[in-house]
Amino acid sequence: MAAKKSPFFDTATTLGKIVAFFGVSALCGVLAAGLMVPVASLAGSGATAGAEVFNALPASFKGEPIGQPSKIQASDGTTIATFYSENRQPVKLDEISPIMRKAIVAIEDERFYEHNGVDIRGIARAAVHNFTSSSQQGASTLTQQYVNNLLINADSVNGVDRSQMTISGSKDIADKAREAKLAISIEKEMTKDEILEGYLNLVLFSGRNYGIQAAAQRFYSIDAKDLNLQQSAMLAGMVQLPNAYNPETSPERSLKRRNTVLAAMLRTGAIDKKAYDKAVKSKLDPKPHHVKSGCIAADDAAYFCDYVTQLITTNAAYGKTKKDRENLLYRGGLTIKTTLDTKLNKKAAKDARKAIDPKANEDVFASLVSVEPKNGNIVTMAQNTTYAPKAEGKNGNTMYNFAVERSLGGAGGFQGGSTMKPYTTMAWLESGHHMYDKVNAATDKYPESFKWKASCLPRGYAVATGGWPVNNASAGFKRTMTADIGLYWSINTATVKEASMLDLCDISQAASRLGVVDQDNYKDLKTGEKTTVAQPISPSDPSFILGSANITPLAQASAFSTWANRGERCEPRALTSVTDATGNKYKVPPVSCEQVMSSQVAADMNGTMKKIATNRVSKGRVSGPIAGKTGTNNYASSTWFVGYSTGISTAAWVGRLEGKAGEKKNEMHGATINGKRAPWMVDSSTYAAPLWVDFMEEAVTEFERNSFGQAKSAPKPPPKPKSESKDDDKDSESSKPSKSSDSKSNDSKSNDSKSNDSKSDKSKDSSKDKSKGKSENNSSKPSKPKKDD
Repeated sequence: MAAKKSPFFDTATTLGKIVAFFGVSALCGVLAAGLMVPVASLAGSGATAGAEVFNALPASFKGEPIGQPSKIQASDGTTIATFYSENRQPVKLDEISPIMRKAIVAIEDERFYEHNGVDIRGIARAAVHNFTSSSQQGASTLTQQYVNNLLINADSVNGVDRSQMTISGSKDIADKAREAKLAISIEKEMTKDEILEGYLNLVLFSGRNYGIQAAAQRFYSIDAKDLNLQQSAMLAGMVQLPNAYNPETSPERSLKRRNTVLAAMLRTGAIDKKAYDKAVKSKLDPKPHHVKSGCIAADDAAYFCDYVTQLITTNAAYGKTKKDRENLLYRGGLTIKTTLDTKLNKKAAKDARKAIDPKANEDVFASLVSVEPKNGNIVTMAQNTTYAPKAEGKNGNTMYNFAVERSLGGAGGFQGGSTMKPYTTMAWLESGHHMYDKVNAATDKYPESFKWKASCLPRGYAVATGGWPVNNASAGFKRTMTADIGLYWSINTATVKEASMLDLCDISQAASRLGVVDQDNYKDLKTGEKTTVAQPISPSDPSFILGSANITPLAQASAFSTWANRGERCEPRALTSVTDATGNKYKVPPVSCEQVMSSQVAADMNGTMKKIATNRVSKGRVSGPIAGKTGTNNYASSTWFVGYSTGISTAAWVGRLEGKAGEKKNEMHGATINGKRAPWMVDSSTYAAPLWVDFMEEAVTEFERNSFGQAKSAPKPPPKPKSESKDDDKDSESSKPSKSSDSKSNDSKSNDSKSNDSKSDKSKDSSKDKSKGKSENNSSKPSKPKKDD
């Protein structure tokens, strides 16, 4: 049997090459330069060639910003959510406990303060150990490890993942040589303490937790400055194999590794025997705290959080491409300050869940969104669901944000029903009419031949294909009445009659001026070309005046806030400032307000909508002044109440998501909702208005409540001749319903908003909104309608 060859003399082994190199390096004069080891790695091709190759390696590289988490903050400075690809919270060296610094040096590089970046003695020791023992030792210094982490970070920023190479130890000779030369270069530029600080902020501890501060928070729920001996030893031991030495998944292995670190600290004089004996007997005793990344951890603010992330990742101000913007969000250390009121938002979410139990309903949901009229700040954006993929199999899970448009993570809006009627009223007033002007609401049929004026359309008019039979929710209102009474009782025939006397384009543009657009219309009205943003509601189908278009709750809350703000509309905003880790500030939309209607028009509309909110909805629960409008679409698949004070405007929506189209198969009338049978006639008063009242009862007290302005009064009639009978003094156009037979009004096929899905739908069952309560008209009182809408 051949004699076994000693590895010390076998030049085919790595150790043999290193030993052989000691002689060669002296001849090359490299030893004095501190570059012996890298050249040894290349000694197989000759010392001179090795030195040349090593000298050709770069001594510097383009560094990239260190990835840091971004955070979204509410208006009070509390953190809503944290975003990171690497959970890291950089700290200064004096913010890291001294014992932690000693622990990492003792276990990773005990000669750290003696070498110049590359430890020759350490490499020799590791080589001997690795070829005479079954276990392996590394010889990279802390400086080399710092370089390695800088390289990993740079590659990560540029889309290259090298982390597994480091964890698995699969780096080749070229990688190690490059690290060595860079380490020597860095040692010339940085102090030891600066290198140690950099290393402890960069190194991976577990999962996506990088740096000592994040690690201390993750495993002990304390700051790095407060780490004690045994905690420091455990964390220092993790950096060699972060996954293997995780105290949560491998407590026994982690404990053994911690004690190894304590032994190293004792051996190097970092601690004395007494401290060692006490620490080695202690338990790991972790107190873990996991900081989840993203909106999924934002609880009740998750949908607002999602909206904010959409604003960042779709805005070119934060990067040329979406990938760049996402990289900034997850690595840029952004501090994103927002308008959210966490207290009110929490209440909004609670009230939404109370109105519609997400666990008890398959396809009925609730949303509340609020803005401040004076500045457009979004203060709440909540719904009754849990922000999570529906695929998880639990009721009430969805990623859709019901409040906003599809391009920003929304559900694409919902039919507005009678909440659209105020826009016709607005156009009515702006055309020179008054709330006290009388309208012949007896007209209930508009033939296909009727030309609805629409100056913005190519032909200058629109037609209702197949004709349009218009019905009301309550009997007795097909008669002449004031515009005020028509809006107060939400009379379809009154609103349609007003529209027939106007330009439909003026109504569409009135809504658009207030920010209400059609979430299904992405074609420019004039050119017909496709657009990337939702366009104004097309007047080509007159039914839009009764709410057939899909609109968003945020748009409605913002639009109605214009009347609260005396005709001045403030663009809704969620961001107040965005700053990155370096202090660089990004532009955010400022408060942007514009007078879009006269204050008198706003006051006149407030005069009527104040009576709706006060008498028909709040009934004394919400402190005034308040105003608003009810709304229900066909078959009540979408119900609303949008109301406001001068300090806060809130849209409450309750309806279906999957079956949101106004069709009989989607009706909520008599459906099982919240585990019981809903009323035979569901409208805004069933769920949406009570939700609004529950929320606003407290919310209005948090904001100013001022006057809405003075509505114009009807001029006094001229004195009547003394000969006339007192009976002739009665107002035949008062709010009292007609006693004459009105078969169409009594027909169950009444509508509050007309679906435009097909010709047949125009004469089919429409929304069955009803009204109740008493009129504010002093001349006479209306009979009590069946339902409140």
